[in-house]
Amino acid sequence: MHTKEDDQFVLYGGPDPTDLDRYGSLGEVIVAELKLRPANIGLIDPVTLEELSYSQILERSARLAIGLAKLGIKRTDNVAIFSQNSLEYCITMFGSIFVGAPLALLNPAYVEGELRHAIGLANPKLIFISPDVLQKLMHTLRGIQGPKPRVVLCGEHPDARQYPELIPFASLLDNGPLDLNVYRPEPVNKAGQVALIVLSSGTTGLPKGVELTHQSIIATIAHSKESAKLLELPDQLVALAVTPLFHVVAGVGLLNMVTNNCRCVVMPRFDPHLFLSCIEKYRVNLMTLVPPLMVFLAKHPMVDNYDLSSLMTLFCGAAPLSKEIEDQVRERLGVAFIRQGYGMSETTLGVLMQDGFENKAGSVGKVRMGQWVKVIDPETGRALGPNQRGELCFKGSLIMKGYVGKEQAIDADGWLHTGDIAYYDDDHEFFIVDRIKELIKYKGFQVPPAELEAILLEHPKVSDAAVIGVPDERAGELPLAFVVKEHGEQLTEQEVKDFVASKVSEQKRLYGGVRFIEQIPKTASGKILRRELRDLVKNTKSKL
Repeated sequence: MHTKEDDQFVLYGGPDPTDLDRYGSLGEVIVAELKLRPANIGLIDPVTLEELSYSQILERSARLAIGLAKLGIKRTDNVAIFSQNSLEYCITMFGSIFVGAPLALLNPAYVEGELRHAIGLANPKLIFISPDVLQKLMHTLRGIQGPKPRVVLCGEHPDARQYPELIPFASLLDNGPLDLNVYRPEPVNKAGQVALIVLSSGTTGLPKGVELTHQSIIATIAHSKESAKLLELPDQLVALAVTPLFHVVAGVGLLNMVTNNCRCVVMPRFDPHLFLSCIEKYRVNLMTLVPPLMVFLAKHPMVDNYDLSSLMTLFCGAAPLSKEIEDQVRERLGVAFIRQGYGMSETTLGVLMQDGFENKAGSVGKVRMGQWVKVIDPETGRALGPNQRGELCFKGSLIMKGYVGKEQAIDADGWLHTGDIAYYDDDHEFFIVDRIKELIKYKGFQVPPAELEAILLEHPKVSDAAVIGVPDERAGELPLAFVVKEHGEQLTEQEVKDFVASKVSEQKRLYGGVRFIEQIPKTASGKILRRELRDLVKNTKSKL
């Protein structure tokens, strides 16, 4: 319980900027920003070379919103997108926000079981898909009981004729004359209305639907505008969207970029040559990356074959980045600003952020505007002072509304408990130390051990199992399984890896390997002692 004595150890980032307070919804903010610079190019597909100006983005998004309304979609109806990155993905985000319908961002790598759970969680009336996931989605929908969502196909697929119920994306834009001078997005209660539902895995293994409101995303846009005032910037920054848009960093980041006069180059998926050639061709200034891509920029020999001199700022999040890799990137590319931060789906974007100038090794920066932060003793709940380790807690304008269909996720005093162990120093800079929750971070993706353990226990030759993350320079962490075989059974590492791979998406596979063990160490109450397993890995390595 929070007490007055705790107040001295609660840090505040100062008030949010008020520039955007006059707008009644995120849709109104987007429309106003797009109208300011109608001729500027806003979105580029580097594969098809299609480019959309801000006025074209506004028109297509408004037409999509009108098309959604004609289908009966209202602000009380959820929609979803299950797709690779594309320009249609971006228009779907804007159009859904304009009509006021919460949009769930689904990972296109989901296999059938994961997808079925995600659809049940998001409960969409309509799902937008890219052609590559058509068969997977339609097969999954056949196994769902009760009313099924309608499906909008963004693009062409040779088997589309098998599904006459499919709605072509272009048909939603074909709705007669449109006067953009009088167009207005649907009004919403911006503090309460959900704009995006981001699926974030929890320690229980099943994804949770994080509800981000219009207000929380407006706050991130306002923060970016405030930061831009402090820097001398070109007339229009060029940003490269290289990470998947279903990830909160990329999805909310795109909304942030377009509303801050950025020209966004949207890569369909990561390809090393395309990544580097996009930076060179479009003179990219700004990117948000995950640590494996920073390692790529620091070490891969092909980087030297491209002119990357236009890069000004790199944001890095989703997992810790070592000081060594940061320094190597800075030296190799001559980037002026490399900014690490700390955030989670539940905090919209980074809630702690470095200033990008002189970054302390290991620091994730200071608390952002409009946010309160404290470090508490996990046992007593008391707020701790500088250089004391405890659980990181936040409240403020960036914090989610809650989880879809879940009990209250914020405590009685309004604090979000992150489950991460951290401390702050005398300069109020924060350092992440460990996690109470046991999520594995593989290339920025959250991999819940409990989910993999449940799958391993389905194998008839497995008696018990535990999964931990082992450090890896390129990926962050790799999932490693400890397996106890049923008595007298024969089982190989490859059999176990193949079994798990058949049931999960690519980032959840056992890239760290499989170790057979006589017994899983557990507490008296049955909780897995993962620290003992980590020590076992360390001791094994030290003997080699």
